[in-house]
Amino acid sequence: MDHASANFPEPGTSIFLTGATGFVGQAVLDELLARGYRVHALVRGKQIAREGVQTFIGDLFDDGILDAAMHGCAAAIHMVGIIREDPDKGQTFERVHFEGAKHVIDAAARNGVRRFVHMSALGVREDSPSAYASTKARAEAHLKQSGLDYTILRPSVIHGPRGEFMRMLADWAHGRSMPYFFMPYFGRGVFGFGKSKVQPVYVNDVARAFVDCVKKPDLIRHAIDLAGPEQFTWPEMYGRATEVLLGKRKLTIAFPIWYARLLTQLAPASMLPFNRAQVEMAGEDNTSSLDTIERHFGWTPQKFADTLRQYAAALPGEKKE
Repeated sequence: MDHASANFPEPGTSIFLTGATGFVGQAVLDELLARGYRVHALVRGKQIAREGVQTFIGDLFDDGILDAAMHGCAAAIHMVGIIREDPDKGQTFERVHFEGAKHVIDAAARNGVRRFVHMSALGVREDSPSAYASTKARAEAHLKQSGLDYTILRPSVIHGPRGEFMRMLADWAHGRSMPYFFMPYFGRGVFGFGKSKVQPVYVNDVARAFVDCVKKPDLIRHAIDLAGPEQFTWPEMYGRATEVLLGKRKLTIAFPIWYARLLTQLAPASMLPFNRAQVEMAGEDNTSSLDTIERHFGWTPQKFADTLRQYAAALPGEKKE
């Protein structure tokens, strides 16, 4: 493949970044700065007061801000995504995952920022029953026909101390939130006995992969799965987590997917700790080849329990060592 059009930034050059204040985006920002890059960060909130960061306050739909933020940048990394919708705030999967991504992709093309690294998700497809997955797949399709030197990364479940998922899991483990006495998961089949598989990947490994992509010409026009080195059923993963957090395994009980899906249709969204998209995705395995990251990046991602031990004390409610 001819990569003559690609621009591979050296440390000291500027990288455009969306989602820099989010869970994964913060880790990508840390990794970029650690490697000596300067960052043009698009944020909706306040300034990021860090050396090497220039903050641009706006949103994905402000073309003027996008153009200003991309000026002088040698690459773009798009991280913005949501896991639940809030239509009253204009946060829907269609608007954020597809329309927002389209604005950023088009802005990169318009401003000559050819190298583009895009955050998607493992298992996305346009015919998915989950709007979360189908809108991400449509964003991928738009990027593929944009003419940019893109790489798409598709992480599995991402874990880390600042992530909503691990905070929720810690609360369940310690009985601080419903259902208090057990760890719930969505099970397949009439009684929920069928167990989907998941392959959790550490947030710092995800960030490392994103920043590696900036200078890897062999990854241009590729979509790559990002997953950890171990595949678990949900009860197995909960067992590993509670062994670290509690010193023992806690009871896990299946919640049948069909029943959870019915609740999302009948109950107000504010009353449920999950949404329709999460239920639909729970019915499918979220796994990839175990050697994917090593094959593409030349290093091995870290194991789930090993990294959880490193950051467990940083989770809310955990004992500080």
